[in-house]
Formats: sequence, C-alpha cells, structure tokens
Amino acid sequence: MHITPIILAAGQGTRMNSDLPKALHPLLGQPLVWHAVHTLKQVTDVKPVVVIGYGAEAVRQVLGDSVHFVDQQKRMGTGHAAMQLTEMLKGQTDYVLVSYADMPLLSANTFNRLLETQFQSDGPITLLTNIADDPRGFGRIIRDDDGNVAAIVEEAHCTPDQLQIRELNTSVFCFKADWLWPALERIPLSPKGEYYLTELVGIAVNDGLNVQAVRVTDSLEAIGINTRVHLAEATARLREQVNQQWMLEGVTIIDPTTTYIEVGVTLGKDSIIWPNTCLRGNTIIGESCTVGPNTVIRDTQVGNRCEIFASVLEGAVVEDNVDIGPFAHLRKGAHLAEGVHMGNFGEVKNSYLGPGTKMGHFSYLGDATLDGDINIGAGTITCNYDGENKHPTEIGKNAFIGSDTMLVAPVKIGQGARTGAGSVVTKDVPPHTLAVGIPARKIKTLKD
Repeated sequence: MHITPIILAAGQGTRMNSDLPKALHPLLGQPLVWHAVHTLKQVTDVKPVVVIGYGAEAVRQVLGDSVHFVDQQKRMGTGHAAMQLTEMLKGQTDYVLVSYADMPLLSANTFNRLLETQFQSDGPITLLTNIADDPRGFGRIIRDDDGNVAAIVEEAHCTPDQLQIRELNTSVFCFKADWLWPALERIPLSPKGEYYLTELVGIAVNDGLNVQAVRVTDSLEAIGINTRVHLAEATARLREQVNQQWMLEGVTIIDPTTTYIEVGVTLGKDSIIWPNTCLRGNTIIGESCTVGPNTVIRDTQVGNRCEIFASVLEGAVVEDNVDIGPFAHLRKGAHLAEGVHMGNFGEVKNSYLGPGTKMGHFSYLGDATLDGDINIGAGTITCNYDGENKHPTEIGKNAFIGSDTMLVAPVKIGQGARTGAGSVVTKDVPPHTLAVGIPARKIKTLKD
C-alpha cells in the first residue's frame, strides 16, 4: 500500500497578525511545518507533499528537499488545495493522508490509528475527530441514529442544538486515492468562493458510502494554531512532553514548569537542570552535568561532569569537567578544554582556553589561543580590535597574566611568562620572562 502524506501550509494566518507565514512560526525551536513533516516521516517512508502559497519561497528554504512542494497560487480553500495535487498524484498512490502545518501536536500514533481504520474500511474516507468542551471554531460531527457519520456542519452554519455537540471535526482525513480525485471535482463552490474538503463527507454519504471516524485520545493533540494564544498553548503542551521525555531518560529537571528545552537539544543521563534554564538549538549536554539556575545555552556542545551556573553560552564548545559562572558569557567560537575554570563576569569569544586554564573573574578574551594551565588575572582584557580588523593573542603554557593586564593584539606571551598587575602589553613577551609597566617591558628572566 502506497500512502502519500499531504500537509496544507498555504495560508497566511491573518489572525497571527504577522508578516511571517503561519507555517513558519516557531514552536520549541522549529517552525510549525517542521513538526508536521517530522511526525509524518515516522508514519510512512514516502516524502510528504507540502502545499504552499503565502510565503512560498520562505517555506521552500526551510524544508529544502526533505519534501515535495505544490504551489497553490490562488488560495480558494482546503478542497482547492487538494485539487492542486491531482496531476502529481493521480495513479501514483493508494491513499492520501491530509494534515496541516498548524496542527503540530498530532502524534504518529494518532496517524497510524487513522490509517489502520481506513485500511479496514470499505468506505472512501476516515476522518479524525476530537471531543472537547471548547470548540475553537471547529465544525461539528453530525451522526445518524445508528451512530454513523452523516455530515460535518461548520460552526457558522450550526443550529443552536448542533452548537451543543462536543464532537469536533479536525479536518484531518485519510482518503482512498482512486475515489478522491473524481470526488474533488464534485465539491460545490461555497458562498465565500472556496472549496472545502469537508464537503467530501456529504458527497460520500449521499452516495451511500461508509465514512469512518477516529477520535484522538488526547484532545490537546488537536490544537489548531490560529492565534498567538493558541501558539502559547501548544508550546506549553509540547514543552511538557519534551521535559517528561528527558526525565524518563534519566535527567533530573528540578522544576519542569520553568525549564525550556527545545526539540533539537540532547541531554545526558544523571544531569541536573535547575529552574529558569533555557536550552536551545543544537545543544548537547553531556552526562552528570549541573546546569542552571538562570542559564541560557544555545547551539553549544557541553561535555560530561560540567557545572554551568547563571551563565549564557552561544555557539561554544565545552569539554569535560569544566565549571562556568556565575554570570559568564561564552560567545560563538569559544572553546574551553578539559578542566577549565571560568568564573563570574568573564567573556570569551572565538578563543581556545587550553586544559586546566583558570579565568577567575572580570576578564575578556577575544580571538585568543591559550595553551594549558594558564592563570588569567582579574580584569585581563585582550584588545583584539583596532577599529578595522581583529587580531590574535597567543599565550603559552603555564603563563601567568596579572590582574588588569591589557594584551594589545597581535601579541604573543611565551611559555611560563608572567605579566605584572596593570601592565599594557604591546609587544611579544618571551618565554619565562616577567614583563611589567605601561607599556610593558622585560624586567626579569624567570627560572624555567
């Protein structure tokens, strides 16, 4: 059986009040449409087909070649969107599974239940329904005296009695493909000048065909995102699921309600995440780490047994047994080797700190390469920018940089060299040499 998943993502989402296409609004680190694609790829090996319209080029750039695209240039409803697929899919698939970019919480298990029901049915349609007290504008499922699906009535057209119905249409369908293509041509044009997929239910029933329905087991899965309020609700739900997943895999999250972990993050077992911690992007946290409270980490690789307290890490690499913070900032390109200590109010950008290096507090290292076992005194600054270009600083193994040292790049500090407190180093300092003053000058050769 050949199943083709379809994701409708052509709408602008006017109620979002945004220039960004609704399909690209972020949910826990990824666009809404990414979540839909990610889930459907767990259901079938066939590449999803994404119907695009508003902001089409932006959606193409986000999804790339992970999907096929069909452009709905005139957006005339969900039925019209499905009509655009006829040329591509007619005769090429057995079943068409229709979902939406703005329903990102639907699970692979729900889609599999929908498919299994359709496979066992002699009818052409299986639809997904939801039981909820808050209808959120969804249409109502009308059943006959035998409990069979008889029709879908949009909320705007419901009678007072029909408005009391709690079974809602999610507009997620599985169709037999050979029935779908001619049936699409029978959809009537609505008074608004649109064609709706929901009309296919009435068409099938009028033809005496069986329409099956599957209910979602968790009503929150069926949240449809039309406003920023809905987006916040979906974020809270997905965040809860992600946090639960990591706790079940051996991570301690002290307060899940104040912990934000995006879907691209990986955590090692026995790590502890304290409150008000935000882990974003392609971040990897190793085993037995302690992170937070009040910490933000984005696109950063952290090794095992690290401690990161009240700090910000962005695009950095942190090896094993490193402790950072409080109030430290690792910027893009920062690389802290094993056993490095980086204390409060330190900043590192595009620099390598070798094993065992200590950077206690109130210092800035930019475009620097430090060998191992170096002491960086409080207030040390690499003056790496001359107003036009960035310049490198190199510091050799076992060097000792005194407090308030200004290292005016480009400059090299040799192995075992030392600078006095308050020095302004404008020239290279040879190995095993003490340099002091403004500008710093050699005053003593040190023992090896």
